[in-house]
Amino acid sequence: MIEVVCNDRLGKKVRVKCNEDDTIGDLKKLIAAQVGTRPEKIRLQKWYTIFKDHITLEDYEIHDGMGLEMYYN
Repeated sequence: MIEVVCNDRLGKKVRVKCNEDDTIGDLKKLIAAQVGTRPEKIRLQKWYTIFKDHITLEDYEIHDGMGLEMYYN
């Protein structure tokens, strides 16, 4: 289990526990459950890399305690 921190820079900082073999889409569903928005409306990125839904956290080298930027489409 790893913990990923997602910050939308509007006052919401969400800590989500997930597995490294989960996909970005799975992570979005977990975030959406805590934030109260639909997973399709969430975009996760780090700097200029926008994460795609079908790729795992392990492939993107997302580790425990890593922070991601969360945007709303």
